[in-house]
Order: sequence, then structure tokens, then C-alpha cells
Amino acid sequence: MALLHRAELRPTKLELLTAWLPGRPWFAGTAGADVTRVAGWRFDDPAGEVGIETMLVRVGEGPVLQVPLTYRGAPLPGADRWLVGTTEHSVLGPRWVYDGSADPVYASALAAAVLAGAGQAEEYFEVDGRREVRPPSMTVTGSRVGGAEPPVVDALPEVVDGDLTLISAEGIELVLARRPATAAAPSEARLTGTWPGQESPLVLAYATAH
Repeated sequence: MALLHRAELRPTKLELLTAWLPGRPWFAGTAGADVTRVAGWRFDDPAGEVGIETMLVRVGEGPVLQVPLTYRGAPLPGADRWLVGTTEHSVLGPRWVYDGSADPVYASALAAAVLAGAGQAEEYFEVDGRREVRPPSMTVTGSRVGGAEPPVVDALPEVVDGDLTLISAEGIELVLARRPATAAAPSEARLTGTWPGQESPLVLAYATAH
């Protein structure tokens, strides 16, 4: 489960992405146009230390882009080139926001989703000691590949950024579709998603063996 906070972020996530997205090799849209959130979901960090959120966004009239983000309370050593920016969280304090593709915690969570069907995290707020669940804005569905054991990634993965971002770690290769599509994935181990207005599942990621 993912505990959320009713908090202010300065700058906001979308403000960070407005500055960061145009520099990505897979960027599509109009630089300087407003970034709007289409949908999103979260994964759990078993250690409870790192926030893992994937946002589907659109820049101006451009296509939907998939942006996994991780939120940390301290810098991730060796990951400076993957830093989206820093923000001040009114409850948690300073947060370092990273492109999730290069974060080992995200890589572990994505592997668990595409190989073992690990689901998205239930999101909730604490309200007067009670859990108030926030309805999901989309649904993601992973596969269950017989005999596949998802790895736990401890070191920074190797990343080749592009429309199909390749994430190599612990003997597997994860492929992240920056522009989710209806095309069939070349693997049974995949993650698909639907959201209001997009009822046909789109391929978000898949995994292949090295």
C-alpha cells in the first residue's frame, strides 16, 4: 500500500516535468507547452523508503508519454544524470526526484510486475487515524510467467534511453514503452494498462531474458 500525504510540492511534479521532458530523446510534444496528467499508478517499495509513481502525461497536443518517477529523501549515489529535479514536500521535506528507469527500486518493482503479476499499490490517506482509499486513475495488469522469479535489483541498472527504454539488471532486460502502444509485445512477460477513454489495453513494458 502507498501512503499519500495531503501536502504541497514546490515546485510541483508537473513543473519539474515541464523543464525536464523536452531534453529526453523520446520527447514528443511542444516544448514549453503545459504538461497535463492523463493517469498514473504506484508500486510498493517493500522497504517503505522510496516513492514509486508512474505518470502518463501529455505535453500540449502530443502523444501520451510514460514517465516513471522515484522520490527519495537523499540523493541516489551515481544517478546524477537521471535526476529530474528536487522539490520541497511540505510534510516530508526535501525530495530528490529521479527518472525511475535508472533507479534499482523501480527496476525491482517493474520486474515483479511483468514477471510475477505484482499489482499496483493501493493508495490511501490517513484521516483521523482511518485509511481513506483513493480510487485508482488507471488499472495495470502484469503477467505470471511460469517459473520466473523476479530479481531484486541492488545496483544501478544499465539504461539505454529511447522510445523503448532498455533497462538491464540482474540477468534480465526490461523494456519500457515511453509511448504506450497497442502493438503486441515480443514477450509473454508484459505489463499493460487501461484508463478512462483508453479501454483497449496498451503495452507499458515487457521483459526478455539476456
